[in-house]
Amino acid sequence: MSPTAPYAAPLAPVGAVAARATDLSKVYGRGETRVAALDSVSVEFRRAQFTAIMGPSGSGKSTLMHCMAGLDSISSGSTRIGDVELGSLGDRQLTKLRRDRIGFVFQAFNLLPTLSALENITLPLDIAGRKPDPAWLQQIVATLGLSGRLAHRPSQLSGGQQQRVAVARALTSRPEIVFADEPTGNLDSRSGAELLGFLHESVRALQQTIVMVTHDPVAASYADRVVFLADGRIVDEMYEPTADAVLDRMRRFPGGNPRTPASDTQGRTS
Repeated sequence: MSPTAPYAAPLAPVGAVAARATDLSKVYGRGETRVAALDSVSVEFRRAQFTAIMGPSGSGKSTLMHCMAGLDSISSGSTRIGDVELGSLGDRQLTKLRRDRIGFVFQAFNLLPTLSALENITLPLDIAGRKPDPAWLQQIVATLGLSGRLAHRPSQLSGGQQQRVAVARALTSRPEIVFADEPTGNLDSRSGAELLGFLHESVRALQQTIVMVTHDPVAASYADRVVFLADGRIVDEMYEPTADAVLDRMRRFPGGNPRTPASDTQGRTS
């Protein structure tokens, strides 16, 4: 298969789709400066599934995530969260949808230093005037291994613990889907492996839906499915990935040398 040949990703079963893009294109600039970041991308992300998005630098990974999360406008096509088409929403409606139905985890932790871990976790709900579900919050905290750290401020937590707080914050509102952009980028290999294990467990134990952008084949191996992008198009996908299989696929892209897997991080084994 040519690395840039169009690839038609199989459609998810009806009723099992958390997010969908149809013929999605994103163009920056005009004339000689025109760049097509996304070129007629159609893809679906299933509920209770962990999907990784991979591709060479400049392939459109983060642009796809930002467009599907309503963080960036699109040039043509459509994007949906559940049964809601984002293009039909005004600014206030879109802000409310992102707040209530989407969770975000970024490379930067974005925790408020004056708040405790628990206060950071519940902050989005506090802003929205909503109270957390105590049982759900306890389940998230237990799954992420934060039970003994809730009173600590960010400066008293390790990098891995801070990112777990960020993940808990993303999950506390019971979002339909969580978008994670390079969530292990600022972590050492051990902390990164722990976080990825917790993300995987949140899908299995909490039935969450996670879409993660990453450059790392080891990180991708924790996912249930990997979607590969090149030149703004989806060109392949892989189920039950291993780090070696993802690395081999990435090496077939022009300029697709991914990060070398850390020697002490072998990826998910179960």
